[in-house]
Amino acid sequence: MSPSNQELVSEAGAEGNELAFKPLTAEEAREWRQAQREVSVWRVVLLQICASVVFGVSAVLVTGRLSVGWSAFYGGASVALPSAVMAWGMTSSRLGRMLSVFPSGSLGGLVFWEGVKVLLVVVALFLAPAVVNELSWLALLAGLVVVLKVYWLAFFVMSRSGNN
Repeated sequence: MSPSNQELVSEAGAEGNELAFKPLTAEEAREWRQAQREVSVWRVVLLQICASVVFGVSAVLVTGRLSVGWSAFYGGASVALPSAVMAWGMTSSRLGRMLSVFPSGSLGGLVFWEGVKVLLVVVALFLAPAVVNELSWLALLAGLVVVLKVYWLAFFVMSRSGNN
């Protein structure tokens, strides 16, 4: 038989390797939640769209070829637009609101909308040669990677800014 959670916590605290786990009181939990800064998923999506546009324009300015700029923009948009669909699905759709009532439903909704997002990205990449004339796969991939990195940039900026 495995030891109970209480025994594991006591042993960890006794060894001195880890701090003993102390559950928060309702008041402490409320204060902690209020101290955390809420990040809007729509803000991250907007940053992704802006990054896609800026990177596409930059690609045109650097290379002097409009097709490279469109390829870079399309690569970024193939990430940003599915992210917007997922954000809508998680925050505004009827299914998202119904599933968010239960923790397992929230996880199920996240998995469902992430699957939709991945499928939309794959379809967008599959259609790229038909949509963009003189497609530059390197510029498309660079745009895709740049816009994917916006998640990390948003996380970094939010972690550095003060809590309100």
